This record gives sequence, C-alpha cells and structure tokens, in this order.
Amino acid sequence: MVNVTIDGKTIQVEEKTTILDAAKKAGIQIPTLCFMKDINEIGACRVCVVEVEGYDRLFTACNNTVKDGMVIHTNSKKARDARKINVELILSQHNTNCAICVRSGNCALQKVANDLNILNIPYEKKLPKEKGSKAFPLIRDYDKCIKCMRCIQVCDKIQNSNIWDVVNSGAQTTVDVSDVYSLEDSKCALCGQCITHCPVGALRERDDTDKVLDALGDPEKIVIAQIAPSIRTAWGEPFGLDPDFATVKRLCSALRIMGFDYVFDTNFSADLTIMEEATEFLHKVKNAKNEKFPMFTSCCPGWVRYIKGHYPEFVDQVSTSKSPQQMFGAIAKSYYADILKVDPSKIFCVSIMPCVAKKAECAYPTMVDDQGDPEVDVVLTTREVNRLIRSEHIVAAELEESELDMPLGVGSGAGNIFGATGGVMEAALRSAYYFVTGKNPDPDAFKSIRGMEGWREYEFDLAGTPLKIAIVNGLGNANKLLSMLKQGRVQYDFVEVMACPGGCVGGGGQPIHEGEEWAGNRAPVLYKQDAADTLRFSHENPSIKAVYKDYLGEPMSELAEHLLHTDQHGWDMPNK
Repeated sequence: MVNVTIDGKTIQVEEKTTILDAAKKAGIQIPTLCFMKDINEIGACRVCVVEVEGYDRLFTACNNTVKDGMVIHTNSKKARDARKINVELILSQHNTNCAICVRSGNCALQKVANDLNILNIPYEKKLPKEKGSKAFPLIRDYDKCIKCMRCIQVCDKIQNSNIWDVVNSGAQTTVDVSDVYSLEDSKCALCGQCITHCPVGALRERDDTDKVLDALGDPEKIVIAQIAPSIRTAWGEPFGLDPDFATVKRLCSALRIMGFDYVFDTNFSADLTIMEEATEFLHKVKNAKNEKFPMFTSCCPGWVRYIKGHYPEFVDQVSTSKSPQQMFGAIAKSYYADILKVDPSKIFCVSIMPCVAKKAECAYPTMVDDQGDPEVDVVLTTREVNRLIRSEHIVAAELEESELDMPLGVGSGAGNIFGATGGVMEAALRSAYYFVTGKNPDPDAFKSIRGMEGWREYEFDLAGTPLKIAIVNGLGNANKLLSMLKQGRVQYDFVEVMACPGGCVGGGGQPIHEGEEWAGNRAPVLYKQDAADTLRFSHENPSIKAVYKDYLGEPMSELAEHLLHTDQHGWDMPNK
C-alpha cells in the first residue's frame, strides 16, 4: 500500500494503482475520452492529464501509476489549460455538427467540451476528406473520428476480427480498415461492438427509419413488426424507464401509435427455431457415424459472418435453420399472408433487433420469399426504434400496455431467453429432452449453463445419450474455441455461439452507456420473465402447434425445409 494526496485528500491505495483509479477511490472524477479499462489504456487523447508536484511534465492519469508520497492536482490551472487545449485540438479535426449527430446528448466528446466550457475553437478546422459507404449496415464517418483507438482495441482484443487499424503517420495518422480498401470489402462480422464502444458518432448503424415511415404512409402496405427478446430489456433505458415498466406491450403501444398494422413477438419464431434446430440436431445424433460434430447454432448472423470469413472449413457444421428473424419473415409472408388472405407482396415486415448484422442478413439472396421479395424488408436497431419514438413525440413513460397480435404474438419463456448467452442452448435442451423421452424436464433443469463467462462447457445425459456442449459469447472466445477444435484439442456435440459479449442483450444495436457494459444488467430481466411465464417450453406454444398442424406438417418437413432452412453457402463474404 502507498500513501498519495489527490486534490488535498490523502488516501492509501495498492501499489501500481493508476492515478485514475486512485482518484476515483478518493471520489474525484478525472475526465477521459479514449480510456477503456483493461482494453484501451494508451493515453491517446491526453484529456486525463494531471499535475504531479516535483515534475514539470503532466501525467496521463489512465496509464501512470501512483508512487508513495505523490501529491497530485487533477484540476490545477496547468492541467486544466492543457486539457482544454487538447480537446480544442481534437475538435479542430472533428465535424462538430452535433445537432444532426446520432450521438448528440450521449457523446463523450460533447460532454468533455461542455464541461470545459469550450465556446469556440481557436485553431484552423481540418477535416478528413475520406467517405465511407452510406449503403453498408455499418457506417464510418471519417470526419468524426477522434483517433481514440477504441474501435481497434475492441475489434482486436474482444472480437478478434481485426478489421480496424492505424494507418498513415504523423499528422495524417488515423483509423481505417486493415488489409482492404473499404469496410464493405472486409471480413467484418457486423457485430457492432465498435459502434457501442466509440465515444462519438464516428461509427453508427445505417439509419433505415425513413424506409419504415415511407411504408407506414403507403396505404397499399400492411406493415407488421416483430420485436426481438432482448429489446424488452433495453428499449426503455434512454427514457429512464425500468425494464419492469418498459415492457414489450408498452413498446407495442408505441408502434401502434406510429401506425403499424400488426405487432408480433420474435419469441414466436424463436420457439419455431427450437423446433427446427433441435430436430436437426437429434437427426444428426441418430446418424452420428455419418455426421461431423459439433453442430453450431445459426441464430446469430454476426457469428455466421465470422465463421464464413475466418473459419470457412467449419461452415458445413453450422445449422441450416434460419435465424428467428428470418423464420418470422418467411412465416409472415406465407402462413400469415394466407390467414389475412392477401398477396405476400403487400406485407412489409419490420424487425426490431439489438443487432447490426441483421441488417445484412435480411438482404442476403437466400432470404427471399417465393416471389423473390425479402422475407424481412427492414431491420431497425433498438437505437433506431428509440429515435422513431422521439420523432413521433411519444412520451414513453405515459404509454399504456396493449396486447400483441395473434397468432404470431405468442412466445414461450424458452424463446424469451434467446436474448442471453446460453439461452438458445437451454431452450433447445428443454425441447430435445421432450422429443427423446416424451416428457417435459423441469424447466430449470439446465439452468447451470447460465452465466456471462465467455466460454462454458457442460456434459448432460439426454435420456441415455451423453452430450458435451459448449456456449460461447464474444467472437474472441469463438476464435479460441474454433482454433482448439481445429487442433483437435476439444470435442463437442453442440455449440451455441453469440457474436456479442453477453449475447443479444449486449448487441451492437443496443442503447449505448458510455464506459459501461450493460449486458449483465439485461440478461436477468429475461430469466425473470421466463420464470414468471406459464409457458416455458417451445414445443408447448399453442401458436407453434397450430402452424405445424395447419401449415408446416412437422419439423423439417418438405415445406419447413423450404421456408425455415437455408443454404449457408448461398452467399459469400467479400474476402472469398
């Protein structure tokens, strides 16, 4: 332990504690821009500079450690002036069009500049001329990048995708894609973690709200929405609402005010996914001698993009089942169109997802109906639907609950937990047990697989069949697992992978909380809802029973294969 004095407060902290952490322990906040604990501690922005007695130079608080007897001034005139100059220099290379920026009001640079009372920029404005594609689901605004390097570190250290890199040198140093000329030509999985960890608006999802508003204004269109499980954990956050209040039914009310004709629950098609994927897995187990294991889940399009881009030799082991989003679109434009007695082309399907990769998924050539139209027309992230709520002047805190539409509005607790890492596996095991034994297990029989660890493995006895499974969240952990599989160092029967840390609750399209990870706060909401649900098995969902009885026949029937399964080789990543 060492004794240090910070702004007149003497405290004792462990040796090798950073000045930033020591100040926090003393209740003193030092502003930062580039800092991310254990990920980006490089002092790139120089906003956290402090003055230390006995030294002429200033110290960056994020990556300099305290020494015994050190006397630190975090807000002396020298430190404050330097901090202000550093921020002014950053602003001189930043497009300060805050009024039309998606991060306005939730921007670390904006907050720091306001806190420092910066009212003008005394330096010549020099903005980069590069332009990113406005059509790609992930958009990079070069003139907003502050060179904090967060996107590089998250992409490399957490997601192991290695898309971003430092390019050029000296005053021309900036961040750009590595190895290729443009982002759309890269192996980007579109997980969106670079967006949620960018402190400004340099990275964002493509905004598709205008497409939705156009459809809502078209009297010829029947506009329907599906709401993903993890949305109900997060959509209320920017409005200061507790998830117990910000229910899926209140979001349903908001969508009805906007003009949506029907609002459904993706939990329905999550249950449908379990029926197909669990059946597919059991078929493989019965024919084990002729199959390759493990079988990988296919619910997460970011994961599918990653394996196709980085480990294409494993693509044949990815389930052919479409994601819940795409299964919903396929059913909406076939089964539900028949119920409504309308031409499927009149249905405009909008997905509300926590995900950026879903925007790419719905545009794949394999994700079309029998008329060649997209099964899902538009994907909105949680952030986009929140922008729609604000633009429609809807007061979220005053919304009443309204019921979702039938029959695609019924979902089980098993479908609900899809949004958390391990949820797909747990839901699949609940139904697989029933398919093998004809009896339901205890709904919580497989709850031991819950947790936020990046790579978890378990062994179960499925009515006499031993199963070894793994659950992975975060693409960096997926890389470790695939590498070990490739070397023959691990073996599994079934593997669930979610691209984003924590699963969809930590998705790249979820609300951004500067410097905080919220996946761990959101996942318990889904498990709480599952525990309170009277319907906890996908195979017991009455709407699922009806769609098979009246339309599909049985899981993996010829029609189910046609509508609900896909060829994972039916589209290529750019690097191929």
